[in-house]
Amino acid sequence: MNNWLGATRQFLSDTMAELRKCSWPSRAELFESTILMIVAIAVLALYVAFVDEISRLLINFLTMK
Repeated sequence: MNNWLGATRQFLSDTMAELRKCSWPSRAELFESTILMIVAIAVLALYVAFVDEISRLLINFLTMK
């Protein structure tokens, strides 16, 4: 039990040390990245909706419904 507790403490200590080395984005960089991701997701959603609609029309045409 004691070895498990010591290993957990060492892991948390090492994790905190690595997080201090990280380069965190500024508020402006984070905002820009967020906007970029929202736009990319919206474009992808429109593309998937378009392909889905074309596929639906094609399948309906081929099955004559």
